[in-house]
Amino acid sequence: MMETANIEIKQGLDFDIQCRPDYSFLTVKIPSQQTLRVEASAMATMDTNINMKTKMKGGLGRLLTGESLFINEFTAQNGSGEIGIAPASAGDMEHVYLDGESIYLQNSAFVASSMDVKTETKFQGLSKTFFSGEGMFLIKCSGQGDLWFNSYGGIIPIDVNGGYVVDTGHIVGFTEGLEYDITKVGGYKSLFFSGEGFVCRFRGQGKVWIQTRKVMPFAYWLHPFRPKKGK
Repeated sequence: MMETANIEIKQGLDFDIQCRPDYSFLTVKIPSQQTLRVEASAMATMDTNINMKTKMKGGLGRLLTGESLFINEFTAQNGSGEIGIAPASAGDMEHVYLDGESIYLQNSAFVASSMDVKTETKFQGLSKTFFSGEGMFLIKCSGQGDLWFNSYGGIIPIDVNGGYVVDTGHIVGFTEGLEYDITKVGGYKSLFFSGEGFVCRFRGQGKVWIQTRKVMPFAYWLHPFRPKKGK
C-alpha cells in the first residue's frame, strides 16, 4: 500500500526578507492585477508595470489627533511584478498570514499587507497614550492575507499564557484577546534618570512581539555627540 506524502499548501504571496535582523529589506511578488498595501515612503524599487496610488486610512477628520495612516497601493498590471520595500527604522521584520485573526501594531510598525487584510487605526485613549509615552494610536490588522511589520532592533515573539510585563517602548504588536493595562513602576528617579517607568501588563492567552531596542534611549545616547553652535 502506497503512503501518501504530506504536501504543505503555501498560503499568501511569494516574498523574501533580506539583511535581517539589522536592516531588513522586503521583496514581494505581486500577481497580475493584484494590489499590495505598503507604508508610505517605504517603496525602494519596483518593476515598471506596477502602478501606485496613495490613500489615507482614518480620514481627514482624524488627522489632527495623529490617528491617520498613510498607505500606498501598488498594483501589478499586464503581468506580475516585484516590489522592494525598505522600512524607515533599522531593524527586523516579521511576516504573519492572518486567517481571521487580528493583530494590534504600534503605529510605526506597519510595513505592508495584502488587500484582504483590513487596516484601521484604533485610538488608545488619553490615559494610556499619556502613560505609555508611545504613539497616539494602535493599528488593528484583521482579515485574511499577508501582513508584514517591522521593529527598531530585533523582533522576539513571546507566547503569553496568564500574564506578562513589557516595557511600553519595546512593544511591536500583540494578538487580539489579550487584555492590557499601562502602569508605572519604580519612583520618579527611575522614570526621569533611567528612562524607564511605564510598562504594559498583559493578561490572557496570546502572543506579543517585542523589539530588542528602544528609540528614545538611543536618542539620549546620541545627544552628547550632537553638533553645537558656537557662542
